[in-house]
Amino acid sequence: MTMNEQFTERGQADSSGLSDERADLLETLAKHRHFLRFTTRGLTDEQAGQRTTASELCLGGLVKHVAAVERGWADFILEGPSAMADFSAMTEEDFARWADEFRMLPGETLAGVLDDYAEAARRTDEVVVTLPDLNAAHPLPSAPWFEPGAKWSARRVLLHIIAETAQHAGHADIIRESLDGAKSMG
Repeated sequence: MTMNEQFTERGQADSSGLSDERADLLETLAKHRHFLRFTTRGLTDEQAGQRTTASELCLGGLVKHVAAVERGWADFILEGPSAMADFSAMTEEDFARWADEFRMLPGETLAGVLDDYAEAARRTDEVVVTLPDLNAAHPLPSAPWFEPGAKWSARRVLLHIIAETAQHAGHADIIRESLDGAKSMG
């Protein structure tokens, strides 16, 4: 099966020719991605950028953040820690860019944010399908939230992406319910 044959018309990985583990990872990730995207159904750009709780989070910003995180971790799987920012060397500008991931900026649209997320998802799925070994590991970059000297395998990174997506899908559900009463998961 060629790489192109391993993806459906919707850009999602076709898990029919994959190992059970890879198919399970892709299916679980797809489910949580769906819940996150589903929270934005029928919203205007203005609604997607609206804060509805005490936090800084908005629906469009959450989707942007999850796309950026997924993209960064896919880069890590392929390139190692050099693909990720060195937390100890981050500048005020770096932190400001990071904070912008959590909000809709002027000129951004919900459709554009969702398209970017779809591209990040497509790329991650491609990595899962084509990576020779899910045991391939890299040392984690230096950051206060990582154990010093720890290494993560591609498998561990994918589990982290799934957890991050599920957590933020839950956040999105609360924000959406606060916005207009609509629920995604209940």
